[in-house]
Amino acid sequence: MKKNLTWLQDNDDALIADLGKLVGIPSISTDGDHQTQITQCAELTCELMRTAGLNNVQVLKTGNSNPYSYGEWLGAPGKPTVFLYAHHDVQPINYVQDWLSDPWTLTARDGRLYGRGAADDKGAIVTQLGAIASFLKTHGSLPVNIKMLVEGEEEVGSSNLQAFFAENKERLMSDVIVVCDTGNVEVGLPCITYSLRGIVGLHVEVQSASKPVHSGSSGGWLADAVIALNVILSRLYWNHKKIPVPGLYDKVRKLTGTEKRAFRKLPGDDAKWRSDLGVLEGVEFALETNTHPHEATWRKPSITIIAQEASSIKGASNQVLPTAQAIVSCRIVPDQEPEEVYEQIKALLVKDPPWGVKVNVKPAGNVKWWMTDPEGPAFSAAVKALKKGFGVKPVPIGCGGSIGFVGPLAELFGGAPALLLGIEDPLSNAHAPNESLHAGDFRKLTVSLAHLFNELGSLPDGKVK
Repeated sequence: MKKNLTWLQDNDDALIADLGKLVGIPSISTDGDHQTQITQCAELTCELMRTAGLNNVQVLKTGNSNPYSYGEWLGAPGKPTVFLYAHHDVQPINYVQDWLSDPWTLTARDGRLYGRGAADDKGAIVTQLGAIASFLKTHGSLPVNIKMLVEGEEEVGSSNLQAFFAENKERLMSDVIVVCDTGNVEVGLPCITYSLRGIVGLHVEVQSASKPVHSGSSGGWLADAVIALNVILSRLYWNHKKIPVPGLYDKVRKLTGTEKRAFRKLPGDDAKWRSDLGVLEGVEFALETNTHPHEATWRKPSITIIAQEASSIKGASNQVLPTAQAIVSCRIVPDQEPEEVYEQIKALLVKDPPWGVKVNVKPAGNVKWWMTDPEGPAFSAAVKALKKGFGVKPVPIGCGGSIGFVGPLAELFGGAPALLLGIEDPLSNAHAPNESLHAGDFRKLTVSLAHLFNELGSLPDGKVK
């Protein structure tokens, strides 16, 4: 590994420049207005794959999907095949006034690299390719086989990904899955994520009349759809108790004593969490009583109103509004079933509507939770590799977010172990202004991935599980 580490040190500027090229393309997938840039980013990713030494590099699509970038190196017969995943699409630029530097120009500041997509998830592309190149540019070969896929529509729900996997099963079939789209609990502490929450979305619409009416002539006797909607949504307020949805906790898997102790040993305190989250002075955490933040985020369901719409403030006039709508997002945990949770929340929202308004609830998408046992040869290899790369032993953690393909892909690959390795940290601000990547952790993860390939290639008889 000495040659690998020297190569990575010597090419550090080049790798950061590669990240800068990727960040420089506004590959926004959420608005439908950046298809040209998404294609450009897929093509640039393929160019970087070829430069790193991958073979059979090409842009792939399925149906009307955004482009995927694919490359492989299969010159290690008898060794495990590692499937690497990342995505090249990004979120839009919101709260433009809060950005301290151009979001499309990778900017180094105070030990961090700022730019939209730097952390989520273009940094992962470069760390994976850097680790690959560190072998192919020095040894001319890799200790494992590599199949690398970089998706172009993760930020819009990966709606075509399962079809893509099914169509390309033989091409993609691998022994180990490595995803670098999760986080670490703090800078410098590597984490292996072994659980992901799922998600259940509900679109709620309230209607009280067929048209808006002047509030001077009807206010006080025509049912206000916006007030009715908010009365309905207020039923979800939990006030430091359990979320008041009947049946919601019936199937929630309990934490083991070992898990609880492990969560509470992780670094962090109220002051740090409040600072990281930007909580205003005097605002409480909404935690259920006697619940640790990690327990709440990783292993308990949560409910959020992610959108609400009735009339724009700019276009407001004195009217009683006849319609209002919202999207309710519920994060689910092992062993909840998405369809059951949807019906449980729906039943609460449609029951006894204020003033008898019409309430219509329909699905707004769902993703199943995922959880694995972080044991076995592949996980042991990851622990060794991360310790060598970061200089400290990694910790197993959960994740409050969702990566819906992990479980189905692991099943498609015959129960392949999935290694979810963090590249973000609490200050990364993914999806938010001033998104960034810690430059030191960027380098350490690249080194760790090189060690991971070496550790996996050294497993007896290539057995990863």
